[in-house]
Amino acid sequence: MTPLGHRRLILTRHAKSAWDDPNLADHDRPLNDRGRRSALALGDWMASRGYEPEEVLCSSAARTQETWAMIASAPLEVRPLLRIEAGLYQAGPEKMLSILKTATQPTVMMLGHNPGISELAALLPARLPMDPDFRRYPTGATLVVDFQVDDWAQVEPGQGSVMDFVRLDGRN
Repeated sequence: MTPLGHRRLILTRHAKSAWDDPNLADHDRPLNDRGRRSALALGDWMASRGYEPEEVLCSSAARTQETWAMIASAPLEVRPLLRIEAGLYQAGPEKMLSILKTATQPTVMMLGHNPGISELAALLPARLPMDPDFRRYPTGATLVVDFQVDDWAQVEPGQGSVMDFVRLDGRN
């Protein structure tokens, strides 16, 4: 839970997806085994740090929805409002920010795709993480960024404070 005048964003790129069916549309690609392990580990990581989304804004693509399903299987105390947002599929950072501004809960998780998600992640914080993986924002990468605002509609580029950044690749 976040205090009044405070908003927290958990910005996640979908986990590693499968490419083994050339006839499958990009939108319909599922996660591969490594991606599933990574998403499960991410859910455990979030639970261990108390990063509990109250609202999830998830791209309509199969791989983002499956990423969320794996994360949600972790022992999270909060069961968030889930919004499947078709507009997040292949969205640029401006579109992603406009969707974020419609969020209603203090702690929001957004699941999307590159390059838009890495561009949004670089746009929001006042100072970027020093992690060498941050700029490329690999699959499963997650940024936790806080904003000192009362409403998501007030969020602007460069306002956020980075709380955490992680990349769990599911190889363990």
